[in-house]
Amino acid sequence: MLSFLLSRASRNTTTRRLLSSSLSSSLSLFNDIVIVSPSRPSEPNPKTNQIIRTLYPFTQSYYWRNFEFSRNYLNSNFSNLRFVGGISTLSSSKNEDNRENGGLSKEGEVSWIDLYLPRLVRPYARLARLDKPIGTWLLAWPCMWSITLAATPGHLPDFKMMTLFGCGALLLRGAGCTINDLIDRDIDTKVERTKLRPVASGLLSPFQGRCFLGFQLLLGLGILLQLNDYSRILGASSLLLVFSYPLMKRLTFWPQAYLGLTFNWGALLGWSAIKGSLDPAIVLPLYMSGVFWTLVYDTIYAHQDKEDDLKVGVKSTALRFGDSTKEWITGFGIACISSLALSGVNANIGWPFYAFLAAASGHLAWQIWTVDLSCRADCNRKFVSNKWFGALIFSGILFGRYL
Repeated sequence: MLSFLLSRASRNTTTRRLLSSSLSSSLSLFNDIVIVSPSRPSEPNPKTNQIIRTLYPFTQSYYWRNFEFSRNYLNSNFSNLRFVGGISTLSSSKNEDNRENGGLSKEGEVSWIDLYLPRLVRPYARLARLDKPIGTWLLAWPCMWSITLAATPGHLPDFKMMTLFGCGALLLRGAGCTINDLIDRDIDTKVERTKLRPVASGLLSPFQGRCFLGFQLLLGLGILLQLNDYSRILGASSLLLVFSYPLMKRLTFWPQAYLGLTFNWGALLGWSAIKGSLDPAIVLPLYMSGVFWTLVYDTIYAHQDKEDDLKVGVKSTALRFGDSTKEWITGFGIACISSLALSGVNANIGWPFYAFLAAASGHLAWQIWTVDLSCRADCNRKFVSNKWFGALIFSGILFGRYL
């Protein structure tokens, strides 16, 4: 909060009383208030009382940025009144700060976007969640699992293909966030965690959001066209899931399951990009493991917003499971690990895979047993830690296939 420096008007009792009453309703707006006493006494001046009376209604609705109210001691009056900054209404100050900073995700939060990107680009970068890479990791890991699993035994996976899928994950995740924010802009304004998102806060118009979405999809199409025909069709079909996912929270208590179907499509696509077809015995268990994994981490994530979701009227597995959440996600975790093991057996993968799978199982168990579902910060920490679960599974597949 911005602060101001106020010089005391006079030692006259009437003046001090008027000054105190005029500021009483607005002191809560300020921090670090400093009152500086004059260095010499003075005689009461009628002009002083007139100024204070004028300021009384003014201070009810406005605050001063770097305001200095000082006295001209030589003339014994208050003619030296100057504004160092500007004046803005309280109701619009946060929106104005949000606009000037390119749209902060949280009040006071600063990321590399604020430090390195031009101001005009910042809202679009935040719309694509470039400052929060965890979503890209969670979308990319199933792709990397599949590409590595499809590699020839004794050989490293196709690095070019992994690079393409990494860029595709970044673009598709950004496009998904844009679609979500366009559809949910009315809901986002009512949720504490999302009310400062670029479209919800008015920093970007819906038209600007749609234009940006078209740009993202165009770049994604450029990546998709570099794959084989089978993969092009398979990849394009995932857009049905991407566009319909934001609507699921209005229709069902299981939007996390639908997100799992969407986010893990790369488990199918990565294999087909290497092999030109699908092997159901390998890729379907791999795909389902990702769906169960998503049900674990996104249910934990949904507990951050459960109070707001109840007020707004949207649904989630966090609300569906309630106090039984840990029992449910324990079952999903067991199903995830079992599906990964089945996929590895069907792919004839080497023993290092199972060693890393055991480590990943421990990590998943740690999340489920230690998460405090009533603490938003802890839910977010456990959610973000899933990038390491994905890395452990990838390492297991890499070493298991190479050795």
